[in-house]
Amino acid sequence: MAEGIFAAEIVEECRRRGLLAGAYALRRPRGATFLRRLARDLSEQRKAPRVLVARGVALLRTEPAVLRRQTGLGAEAARAREVLRGVASLLAGHPHH
Repeated sequence: MAEGIFAAEIVEECRRRGLLAGAYALRRPRGATFLRRLARDLSEQRKAPRVLVARGVALLRTEPAVLRRQTGLGAEAARAREVLRGVASLLAGHPHH
């Protein structure tokens, strides 16, 4: 299992080696992601609030490109509920596709 923004980098190699059970790129509402990230960063006092807002806005703008890149590398864009359902299906031995 690999997780994170760079996990899609290994999708094709895992598929080639027969090791890939599933690959997902989490698709969330951008505004909710922005607010969740901002709340986390503010609570952790990572940087000055105006820096965190600017960083959050920049990430908000780049999020569609990040998702396109991940799907271009072979990950399936899906909402959290779909990912959980797909993983549960894989664990039960039933590919969801």
